Amino acid sequence: MTTGTENWLAHRWGKWVVPYAALWITMLVGGVVVVILALVSAEVYDNVVDDAGLANLDKPTLAFMEQLRSPGLDAFVTGFTNIGGGIGMPILASILTAVLIYTSRTWRPLILIGGAAAVSVTATSVGKKLIGRTRPDHADAVPPYENSPSFPSGHTLNTTVVIALVVYLACLQIKRTSARIGLITAGVIFIVAMGLSRVYLGHHWMTDVIIGWVIGLAWVGIVILAHRLFHVLRHREHAGAAPTFEHPAHLHDGAADGSADGDAVGTKTADANDADTPGTAGRSSASG
Repeated sequence: MTTGTENWLAHRWGKWVVPYAALWITMLVGGVVVVILALVSAEVYDNVVDDAGLANLDKPTLAFMEQLRSPGLDAFVTGFTNIGGGIGMPILASILTAVLIYTSRTWRPLILIGGAAAVSVTATSVGKKLIGRTRPDHADAVPPYENSPSFPSGHTLNTTVVIALVVYLACLQIKRTSARIGLITAGVIFIVAMGLSRVYLGHHWMTDVIIGWVIGLAWVGIVILAHRLFHVLRHREHAGAAPTFEHPAHLHDGAADGSADGDAVGTKTADANDADTPGTAGRSSASG
């Protein structure tokens, strides 16, 4: 009985504790790195960009955007940019995360997207408080006006993180290459458009948006690395490479345990409930 209990504890330790610990530790360390990156980028901006940035990039870009404005386009862009704001983005992120949780049958999308969004909001707050950059003048902006610090663009940073991770997790569930390409293209367009909308409306300088993209993509890369590490540790005792878009079946526990002892049957059943086995209807359910 003692041996059986020890084996069960060892199995659960290797299956759940170690992988999830690796996931959280990687995201925690990565989150610290991203916040430091926000601090460094703010310092670099303060010491290097300075007036040269306003003269060579920010002011000309804003002037160009002002030439494109019209009442109808202003209203449309204002409605679009609100999606990435403090109310719109949490709602959108919650809906997309709920869909991913339902389709993948796992809570990991909540862990990844929720944790990533928390760090991106922190990085935005730290950057704004540290640099305290003034937004473009109200005379050059489209109402409603915003008065919080300008650097970096929170709309851009948070949208980059949330949408990029949603696209990544969704692509893990989609089997058709054309569908993946379409989803990735839509995500890129949404992220780029959100950043440019902030400059169009005169609510941010172009350098605010560029830094938002850079920090956001860096953080997304760390979160994806944490997710891949989770799966490597989760399935390191089984045959096959780490799960990829092309090989979602590698997420299936028991792939190399067909000749194992009686615990293999129970493991295989449990893994099916863990949503890490290939799905039907042209997609893999192993997104999380």
